[in-house]
Amino acid sequence: MGIWTDTFIAPATPALLPAEEFERLVVDLGRERLVRMPWAVFAGKLCVNAGLGWGSVLGRARFEPPAIGTELVSEDGVPDDGPGGEPPPWGVSVERAVLLARGQTLAEVVPALRTAPYGQQDIAVAFDCLDFSNPAVLDHYWYEDERTVLACFALAKPQHRPLEANTGGRSGGPTHPVQTCVVNTFKAGEGTPCPAIKAVAARHFGPALVTGETWG
Repeated sequence: MGIWTDTFIAPATPALLPAEEFERLVVDLGRERLVRMPWAVFAGKLCVNAGLGWGSVLGRARFEPPAIGTELVSEDGVPDDGPGGEPPPWGVSVERAVLLARGQTLAEVVPALRTAPYGQQDIAVAFDCLDFSNPAVLDHYWYEDERTVLACFALAKPQHRPLEANTGGRSGGPTHPVQTCVVNTFKAGEGTPCPAIKAVAARHFGPALVTGETWG
């Protein structure tokens, strides 16, 4: 049946891309036919470890589209701050963000991003799913699955993502600080980032990349 996995690609050194470079990253993912429309732009408090396909603000907006301007809260609720509390992805991911814009064409996404509080709040651009009409995507993920959300994050402050973690297992292990990154979810396919997506990320992040995955 398969297990849902979220894989990320980030620069080796955490940094917030200049706003114009982040815009080019988002547009290039569409121009290279790696993602399908529509896209959606979010701003607020986001957790880069929240599962894209379930529970997260981005996932909720993908499968239950709200009106523009709606504030969304992650389904996980409030964090456990007691002695047994754990950080995401093993513990609760708490998010509160506004859906700023949604569109069907790449021409609309740059104007939408230029109205976002870039660098002041966490920003994410989420695409509806990977584009399986691209052979490079289909070959890597084996078959078409419209649930495969891809998101580009530009976080106000760095957050840590595990390099390899079972979200339902024992917590701990090596992590990497990320501030700008690309994350996509999948259920079947090779257990590494898609080379075509990684190539576009390297174009904007530089050749020194860190990748990792969480599943469960």
